[in-house]
Amino acid sequence: MTRPSSPSGGGASGSPADPIAAVTHPDPYPYYRALVARAPLYRDEALGLWVAASAHAVTAALTSPLGRVRPAAEPVPATLVASPAADVFGRLARMTDGPGHAMMKRAVSATLDSVDAPRALGHADRWARSLSVEIDPRSSPARVDEFALTLSAHVIGSLLALPDEALPTAERCVRQYTGGVSPGADAAHVERGKAAAGHLIEMVRSLSTAPASGETAGLLGVLHRETSRAGCDDAPAVVANAIGFMTQAYEATAGLIGNTLLALAAHPDLREQVERAPALLTEVIREVLRHDPPVQNTRRFIVADGLVAGQRMAAGDTVLVVLAAANHDAAANPAPERFDAARASPRTFTLGAGVHGCPGGQLAITIARAGVEQLLARGVPLAALADAVTYRPSGNLRVPLFARGTA
Repeated sequence: MTRPSSPSGGGASGSPADPIAAVTHPDPYPYYRALVARAPLYRDEALGLWVAASAHAVTAALTSPLGRVRPAAEPVPATLVASPAADVFGRLARMTDGPGHAMMKRAVSATLDSVDAPRALGHADRWARSLSVEIDPRSSPARVDEFALTLSAHVIGSLLALPDEALPTAERCVRQYTGGVSPGADAAHVERGKAAAGHLIEMVRSLSTAPASGETAGLLGVLHRETSRAGCDDAPAVVANAIGFMTQAYEATAGLIGNTLLALAAHPDLREQVERAPALLTEVIREVLRHDPPVQNTRRFIVADGLVAGQRMAAGDTVLVVLAAANHDAAANPAPERFDAARASPRTFTLGAGVHGCPGGQLAITIARAGVEQLLARGVPLAALADAVTYRPSGNLRVPLFARGTA
């Protein structure tokens, strides 16, 4: 099936031109729902790839043995080759396939599963309170953006056992690294990202060698033990995936915080309920993860001829897997257009599925909850923020910008 005409039902600014443009559209969800109904899996010749939109097609694309997370000929982006950024990127469980991936994924999942809820919430609350005082998000929309981006790196760095005084530097390096590996990054950002990766490697390595005796502390120590238990004694991979805990959560958690603020602004009654029963905020964030997710799509690269969701594909094909559209498939979530924090048994595709399903969802929710609670406590004006919102330029991440012109 080739590219259909643009599905009807776009938002106030018209329908997005395509599923990539939809990521930063003011309201892409009518378009996504129309796409699910009219073109659940189709070939977009203008984009040069297949598009999987329905819950069935997305699940099939994510779980197909024909799909890989990187092109076979380019396991690391060409701009990063022979740099510290490649040393990180090329060893991330999220960005690799095969037997090595399976062992490291087990270790990464076990490490994140080791973080109990009270411990995670304790670190998240501490840093949300500290950063809300330091950054003062009430003073300007730009400070809200700064707070949302900064929080996750401080929380996860703290869980890794980085010292408090090192966290601002770690956060700055995470910001520069993520900017450098982003598709379309210019040469200056790429070079800053490479240098930042080198600094992050040094910081994490120092945690392994700092104690005079005994085991490495924090999540890094757990990751060392779980990697060895999984049969993958690869010290550079341990360092890379510890860094990955920070870098992979960075923009996505900021998006989850920002999109939750927008949901509360759009539903004042829900905000009143959260003020009366703060525990409800966790359910609100879970519904944001479905209804207005920070991660809108991902890709799979086909390595052999075969069928994906009943469609014949060829080696070398690419599939754009539109997670946000699958979240709005009525076959998976009845009345998907309705924001419902009490939704029974929601199916959320934002965290992926199969061997590359994200194991860090609960930690991201915990961090986002602590951040939103502090922003509400500080009296951040939600309606004013929502009136001026734009989105960080991206082909897959939906991260609100409350200060116009920032990036």
